[in-house]
Amino acid sequence: MRIKYLAGAGLALVPGIVMAQDGLSAADTAWIMTCTALVLFMTLPGLSLFYGGLVRVRNVLSVLMQCFAIACLASLIWFVYGYSLAFSEGNAWIGGLDRLFFAGIGEDTMSGSIPESVFAMFQMTFAVITPALVVGGFAERFRFSALLLFTVLWLTVVYAPVTHWVWGGGWLGSMGLLDFAGGTVVHITAGVAALVAAIVVGPRRGFQKTAMPPHNLTMTVMGAGMLWVGWFGFNGGSALAANGDAGMAILVTHLSAAAGSLAWMFAEWFKYGKPSVLGIVTGMVAGLGTITPASGFVGPAGAVIIGLSAGVVCFTATNFLERVLKIDDSLDVFPVHGVGGILGTLLVGVFASTQLGLFSGQGFADGIDSMGGQLWVQLVGVLATLVYTAVVTWIILKIIDLLVGLRVDEEQETIGLDISEHEERGYDL
Repeated sequence: MRIKYLAGAGLALVPGIVMAQDGLSAADTAWIMTCTALVLFMTLPGLSLFYGGLVRVRNVLSVLMQCFAIACLASLIWFVYGYSLAFSEGNAWIGGLDRLFFAGIGEDTMSGSIPESVFAMFQMTFAVITPALVVGGFAERFRFSALLLFTVLWLTVVYAPVTHWVWGGGWLGSMGLLDFAGGTVVHITAGVAALVAAIVVGPRRGFQKTAMPPHNLTMTVMGAGMLWVGWFGFNGGSALAANGDAGMAILVTHLSAAAGSLAWMFAEWFKYGKPSVLGIVTGMVAGLGTITPASGFVGPAGAVIIGLSAGVVCFTATNFLERVLKIDDSLDVFPVHGVGGILGTLLVGVFASTQLGLFSGQGFADGIDSMGGQLWVQLVGVLATLVYTAVVTWIILKIIDLLVGLRVDEEQETIGLDISEHEERGYDL
């Protein structure tokens, strides 16, 4: 069974290229094209609205602008060299240059049962949303010029190499790391980068002294709903086929999101006396992020347990980071995505069974040869991704600070980034 699961994840993501369409599956192609649109929908407008509602009114446009600009810039980087570095044949650490400017990709070029153009575009949407997630760590105080430079450098030396390690034929994939849709590649990298950025840039002025409530929770809830729907493409599409793996991935994704929402809501209710709208939607994102690496490897019962764990653990991490460590990760990227990605990647080694139901009689981790051995591989993947991302992100931020400066000045931050960076207002009522 281990071979099946690995084929459904990293190894299946390495393009097997043939110059003919004899093996093309119309169903698989249509499904992945649909999932591509869903994943882009997660960033524009899903994540944009989710983040935009969480910041103060004077910064709403800056967050929307940052997400939109990242989507454009990351797409072109992926076209020029990102895809090649991630998925071309290279060595254990980085891909080659065979696909620079999408060289060799035509209508007849295949990746498994789908056109390589569809595969490359699907993966492009992952490269778009990952740096966009990082925005939440330094929201309301980061220069726009610094953000653009950060996106270019970070995608080049963090995202592309880690993607190759896990999905492009690199060393973690060869070890047998199970990461179906991006626990390491997306959530740990984004979460750790956001944490490092929050520490390097420093807290917002007035952090823990002045109330900084979300300016529009209605916008945030709308964005959260879009993220939930779009995540079906994120996880379901990672099967790269319209098959049972995709169907199970969608089912467990939904169950984990629901469980994570309620777990966070009840944890907050117990601790603070009232459940909040912000809490239940944040719990949803925690449930979704945590199930992502496991979505192709676990069944319904495992997904519910993972979602419940995500809600409680990520809620605790959020409070610990802000109240104990006093780190201003503005929109809780690390405690939700980083901690969720770590938790989910590790729990794959415990709950790896796509047959597992409440009354199935199927044992946990029956899809792997050895729970202990698999947990070790998962831990190596987590630690390698975490340490590499933290060190390289810190170096990138220090370089950018020397070149253009990371943070707006005090007056600009007080006025708000909408006016100081873009000369526009989010609302004119």
